[in-house]
Amino acid sequence: MNVTNSAPHLFEVFVGEAQPQGPTLFDDGCNFAVYAPDAKAVILCLFHADTEEPLAEIHLPEKSGDIWHGYISNVDEGQLYGYRVERGEGQLHDVSTNKLLIDPYAKKLSRAINWDERQYKGDSQFMVPKGVVLDPSLYSPMLASSVRYPANKRIVYEAHVKGLTKRHPDVPKEHRGKFLGACHPSVVEHIKRLGVTTVQFMPMCAFMPEPFITDKGLTNYWGYNPINFFAPEPRYANKDALAEIKQMVSAYHNAGIEVIVDVVFNHTAESGKGGPILSFKGFCPYQAYLLEQNKKGDLEYSNHSGCGNTIHTSHPYMMTLILDAMRYWVSVIGVDGFRFDLAVCLGREPQQYNRYAGLIRAIGQDPQLKDKVLLAEPWDIGPGGYQVGNFPTPWLEVNDKYRDTVRAFWRGDEGLAPDFATRLMGSRDIFHKGYRHISSSVNHITYHDGFTLHDLVSYAERHNEANLEDNRDGHGHNLSANYGAEGETQDKKVLSLRERQKRNLFATLIFSQGTPHVLGGDELSRTQNGNNNAYCQDNPISWFDWDLNKRKQDFLSFCQYVIKLRRTSSLLSEIKLDDDPYSLSRNVSQINWFKPDGSDKESEDWNAAHNKAFGVEIRGKATSAQSPEHWFLCFNASDNDVRFHLPSLSPKGGWTLRLDTRYASLDNQPDICIQRVFLQAGRSLTLFSYSEVNG
Repeated sequence: MNVTNSAPHLFEVFVGEAQPQGPTLFDDGCNFAVYAPDAKAVILCLFHADTEEPLAEIHLPEKSGDIWHGYISNVDEGQLYGYRVERGEGQLHDVSTNKLLIDPYAKKLSRAINWDERQYKGDSQFMVPKGVVLDPSLYSPMLASSVRYPANKRIVYEAHVKGLTKRHPDVPKEHRGKFLGACHPSVVEHIKRLGVTTVQFMPMCAFMPEPFITDKGLTNYWGYNPINFFAPEPRYANKDALAEIKQMVSAYHNAGIEVIVDVVFNHTAESGKGGPILSFKGFCPYQAYLLEQNKKGDLEYSNHSGCGNTIHTSHPYMMTLILDAMRYWVSVIGVDGFRFDLAVCLGREPQQYNRYAGLIRAIGQDPQLKDKVLLAEPWDIGPGGYQVGNFPTPWLEVNDKYRDTVRAFWRGDEGLAPDFATRLMGSRDIFHKGYRHISSSVNHITYHDGFTLHDLVSYAERHNEANLEDNRDGHGHNLSANYGAEGETQDKKVLSLRERQKRNLFATLIFSQGTPHVLGGDELSRTQNGNNNAYCQDNPISWFDWDLNKRKQDFLSFCQYVIKLRRTSSLLSEIKLDDDPYSLSRNVSQINWFKPDGSDKESEDWNAAHNKAFGVEIRGKATSAQSPEHWFLCFNASDNDVRFHLPSLSPKGGWTLRLDTRYASLDNQPDICIQRVFLQAGRSLTLFSYSEVNG
């Protein structure tokens, strides 16, 4: 036994067990186990729960392979702890014991972590939050069953826990910006009424804002800089982050809404060379991070994330830790799936991407994970880092080609009709028939890293001055337009066109084959004042504005209506074609493409640069339960009105107008049935359904 503390009589130290890792509480004490393969000694540090003052430092007495462990008596629920590690000289990091380390398997942290250079120097214990020993029996089991939607029914809504409710008038002030605010009945009801099925929350694991952004007086608002993969972020809690996030997830489940969490398994807040030592760098830098030789032959961190380091996901320890963390978020917190930031890093073995890498295979066979939503951002900045379409079934993938094509088409760029049609029908050039489900493409017009939908039609250029980087950060190629004035304006003609373009873009998104991704707040006409990289803006630039004038309310109603159209149609959400052997069932008899004059589109028509208007007919197959659906979509991205000749099928049949984006309000849209000719407004989309007239 080796104990050094102010009150050594309080604790007895025993060998304990190497598994499970992290703290495991028993009636008379707690077992601690941590992976530190190259350590000469591992010191468990205990702290007073109320003041975080040091209570005891205890050398873990045993090492089993690469895991240090010990059983400490008289340790109770709520005990704060951390570690110090002694390592040999001349290694990648000569870690001094004055750096307090966060247990990678900590399930809860005492507080949020913020970079403080003064507190980090010397002994870092005052800057670094402490792990909290938990008694699992004190946390209620999942209060509601998990939710599972078929892939073709899923509509994703991306939100930030804080931004969602920081300005919501119905949420109590103490809950605004918190887990408990995000599950307030008014908030959940809004999301449910919108019609989406799935909320994709931006990172909810504990994170630390980067030193360089902290030194500017800003912060990392988005949270893509993790320090731990298990512990929920304390910033979003009033008292107990674990209890409150479980309550939030249960509230969404009770409303029939899936919850998926954005996870960052590609880098950590420790960054690269010169970055702080907070956890993995002290315990296992060679195993936790991917290394490569520089031109001088020295080892340095691979940087495929753009954040200084890359997690070595093919190493057995990191692979196991990531899988354990995912299982924890599913089985304890209750989430229904994951969106993987820079997901190519998951498949690097060790440097090159392999779609059947060990971690990807392990996720695919894990009984707790294989049926969850798995949504990849299919790129990183490393070698061979662009892998759109190259993840295995049943993964979903963010499709940036969809975003760029649809933005450019509605902006009026020429020569995009064939690519637009391909994106509309599920991007089968990328997600090939017979191999990938038609919902594999995660279609989006906007994402958190870019313009909001309102800003996409209000700004021709980014305006990121508030980020204090001289407007150099963020994407420069946005395929946006301002339609006559940069930013806010009172020009009614400009405002009218902008609103129409928002309707065109949103309707295209919802009527496209694939999985629609809606950026939260777009339905509220949220603006970031032209900032397309608001990662450091924890202020009204990023927070939802729930105060709606008539124009905003009209657009919200439009979004609700369009989503309802998709959800009540089998064809608008999933077409099953005769030439697609992915499944045996079929629901489409014909898909026909037309020129406005009613003739079939030929190859030369598709290739005409000026071609900005065309229609598509989707005929369903009859079933024993219902008559076949029959739809006609008209697109006109030109400035001019176009006379469309709709297919004439029967003297007793007609085309009922279901949607026309020329109208600012659904109340103004006429209830009409057309047999043959329709005048399609410039820059508009229309949707018709066909039916036979009785009598």
